Amino acid sequence: MEPSGQRQQRRREAAEYYRGQRVPQRLEEALNALFPLRPADLYGELANYFTKFSKAPVICKLFGRKVIDGVGQPTLEVEVYCTVKNCEKRICSTVMSFHSQIPENALPETTEANEKERNDSVNTAVEWVNESLNTMLRDLKPTDQCKVDKMLGEYFTKKVEEKKETQKEEEEEGDATHAITSCPPLETATTPGKKKAAKPGFRKKVAERTIPPAEPAELVLCGSLAIGGASLAIAKAGATISHIPLYLHIALLKYDQDSPKEMTLPLPMVTVLNCEKISPAKLKLVKEIMLIPPVQLSLKQGIERVLHIQKEMMRVLEPPGKAHSPQLADSKKGRAKHNTAKQAPPQALKRISHLGCLITGCSNLEQPLLLMQTACNNIGLELGTDMYLAINCAAHEFMDYDKGKYEILTGTFKSPDEMVDIYVELINKFPFIIALIDPLRKEDRQQWNNICCALGSKCYLIAEDAATYISKLKTDQNINIPTCSGVVLKYINQTKVSDLIEVTGLVDGQSRITILGSPDGESSEDSLVDLAVGLGARFIKLGGLSRGERVTKYNRLLAIEEELAKNGTLR
Repeated sequence: MEPSGQRQQRRREAAEYYRGQRVPQRLEEALNALFPLRPADLYGELANYFTKFSKAPVICKLFGRKVIDGVGQPTLEVEVYCTVKNCEKRICSTVMSFHSQIPENALPETTEANEKERNDSVNTAVEWVNESLNTMLRDLKPTDQCKVDKMLGEYFTKKVEEKKETQKEEEEEGDATHAITSCPPLETATTPGKKKAAKPGFRKKVAERTIPPAEPAELVLCGSLAIGGASLAIAKAGATISHIPLYLHIALLKYDQDSPKEMTLPLPMVTVLNCEKISPAKLKLVKEIMLIPPVQLSLKQGIERVLHIQKEMMRVLEPPGKAHSPQLADSKKGRAKHNTAKQAPPQALKRISHLGCLITGCSNLEQPLLLMQTACNNIGLELGTDMYLAINCAAHEFMDYDKGKYEILTGTFKSPDEMVDIYVELINKFPFIIALIDPLRKEDRQQWNNICCALGSKCYLIAEDAATYISKLKTDQNINIPTCSGVVLKYINQTKVSDLIEVTGLVDGQSRITILGSPDGESSEDSLVDLAVGLGARFIKLGGLSRGERVTKYNRLLAIEEELAKNGTLR
């Protein structure tokens, strides 16, 4: 049995400890405050009352794992755990979208190499999250996004330097080996200083006007997904800990904790047609046809209208089929009563792109536009009044570098200057097109200037390929891209939330518009929508209204509209 002297000593220590924490005073205040209310759950109310005196949650663990995205490819998921009231608690997780530079018609060996590289990158990212980042970010507040992103940026820079050192050592070893094993080159049969005579009947080709060479592809560091995944996951954790939606948390970060009185929703660019660029289709100039609802409609009304057009487009694209033959017509009549509930879906439904929209091949530039016009007219809508169009040209995908020209149709080539004339004619003929995305390569800067002078007052001219890697945009506090109306930004690789906030601020300062876009390799993660709303993006480009990973984001956008309308903060 404990001696009485020790018990008294312990009581004095306990009393002193609790007085130091002001427990008696706060307990009395709580009881006095709650007694008039007489809450049904007294202990629940006491718990709520004392919560405000508890320590702020801190990160205690990051956990990374490999998961599968919407197109069956591996990607990274990051979970955040925090110490909340002395207990470890899972707060949230995020799944990163993966951006691929490999075109759809790439050779099998190229695709295979890309898949291996992607798998290695995801494995490395998982390792970074579970080891280095887990230790480095422990005990930080999830609400301190700037500090978190600064540390992530420093870690990434260190990894880049390590990679450069490794490459340098490998090159030096390779040069040494080559010097030992290489033989002197064999002499050629031609005499120095003399040129080969031209074959009779052949004329020398007149040199075409040269185009600027393609800029080298941005090198993506293996494992860089870990940086973007950790930054976004901690931003979500910060919003959860603060008991506010992610879009408001992002807005507070952008505007230095000054809560906006009103918020606007980005207009959706909804992809309805994905024009395939492989045989037998001839048209290569158009990748996506997108619908943009008019601003006077609510988001919900706009999405419903797009769905109506999409259904009509399915009907327009549906082939006649065998049901129209006389032999089948009689038998069809006899079975009609029994088969009404078992009819096969329209043929178009079997041709859904990974972008969540219909796939079709076209033989000329006007064909997809006339299809859209027909679908709208059939349901009593007029393009240019009830709905608008945007075209993603993806010009960098159909440049023939041997010829130095764009192959707009199979076998039809146009110079960069001629492309400007084509777009001017297109917009004059179809004025309901209000946006062109990547009408030219990013390297054709002079033609970007020309097209902006010619069409800048009639439609948005948007750069997407030039703005893929946000780290390249931050050059001397300037957006290093061609002259354009705006940019499509994507949250990929080592992009951090702070980077996105900084770049959108620079874009706003240059009176350009921001579009948040989802990469080709999407997941069911819907944080992109919150980012777009919080950053005040003018448009959001999410793909079509099919496939779960696409529709999830549209549903999130609709939920935010409802929430802002209810709070009276929807502009």
